[in-house]
Amino acid sequence: MENARPPYVALKPDRSRKRLGWGFIVLGVLGCVLPFLQGFLFLALGVFVLRDQYLWAANRWSWVQDRWPGAVSKIEALEVSMSTRVAGWGAGLRRAIGRG
Repeated sequence: MENARPPYVALKPDRSRKRLGWGFIVLGVLGCVLPFLQGFLFLALGVFVLRDQYLWAANRWSWVQDRWPGAVSKIEALEVSMSTRVAGWGAGLRRAIGRG
């Protein structure tokens, strides 16, 4: 097995992303046991959220990126689009309540 470590990983620790990512990991483990949860989906979401938090998650994400490059680029574009959209909603909400 080749070394899947990306050449450079910029870790950006964020407590809320860590909580969300670990919550997805826990749901993924439960989903591997319980028949009504999609375990793999939650595990993949957890690794996606934690990819900027931990080196092991960045390594797993680079493996996913090597395996499915088209899907990963779409997922990352969706993340950028959603973060821009949510930031716009926040700015609009601050303007609406008179704090921005």
